[in-house]
Amino acid sequence: MDSLSGRTAFVTGGARGIGLAIAHSLARSGVSVAVADLDETALKQADQELSALTSAQSYVLDVRDRGRYAEVADAVEAELGPVSIVVNNAGILDSVSPSRMDHTMWDHVMGINAGGVYNGIQAFVPRMIRRGLGGHVVNTASAAGLFVGGPSLLYKSGFLYHASKFAVVGLSESLRVELAHHGIGVSVLCPGPVATDGVKNARSYRPASAPEHSAKIATILEAAHNLVQEQGVSPFVVGDLVVDAIIRDRPYILTATDMAGAIQARTDALLDAVPPDPLSRAGDREPGMDAPTM
Repeated sequence: MDSLSGRTAFVTGGARGIGLAIAHSLARSGVSVAVADLDETALKQADQELSALTSAQSYVLDVRDRGRYAEVADAVEAELGPVSIVVNNAGILDSVSPSRMDHTMWDHVMGINAGGVYNGIQAFVPRMIRRGLGGHVVNTASAAGLFVGGPSLLYKSGFLYHASKFAVVGLSESLRVELAHHGIGVSVLCPGPVATDGVKNARSYRPASAPEHSAKIATILEAAHNLVQEQGVSPFVVGDLVVDAIIRDRPYILTATDMAGAIQARTDALLDAVPPDPLSRAGDREPGMDAPTM
């Protein structure tokens, strides 16, 4: 996309934080913007801010609700025009200790972080394909979707959170390949620390029936909140990175320089695990020996 002006974008988790910052950056680029969120109060404020910059609409939406998602998709396109930029940004930072794991938390975290991304793709991408006018999808994962561990507790956020974000990375990478011939780009946003209240906001959405946080998970989440408040980059920096990635069709959007070492370590570990040439191993077998089976 050489220019985004005149296009329409849909952004989930758009009432505050990274989502609102992305919406601001899109609006300043001449894009009409629809934002969706569960926080009605924040959504009204976001609507006022964005309406001062561009044509904007806001919608109350739980990204797990497929029926409501379809209704909102129809409403957006009726009010702002065909959507060609989709930002599946809604997500939560929450997890559970392996000793307390249950289906409630699995369904909760995966339903929002992974299922919500898929629901956004399902709602808009088939329409984009039918129109044949191209477009772009941005899916928000996390640095925690690229590696486990690293220079801070934010990168040790619990197996459930990591699983949900690794899923978004894999979905984005594979979808990018499959949508390329339709002229639809796909980028995955993998932020490090960003100065938002996302960690604490996630607590308000935790199911009442979910097990209490273990002391370790509670410590990790509290440390993650403090880290992003003290060292996180501005969400508006992230918003501008996202717009640049859409224009340049970049596959990955990273926000923190301290991710490089952990990404390199994971890559090295994967390369070290690659077996020798299977043909050379086959040649070492004695005549008549069957190949090993799994």
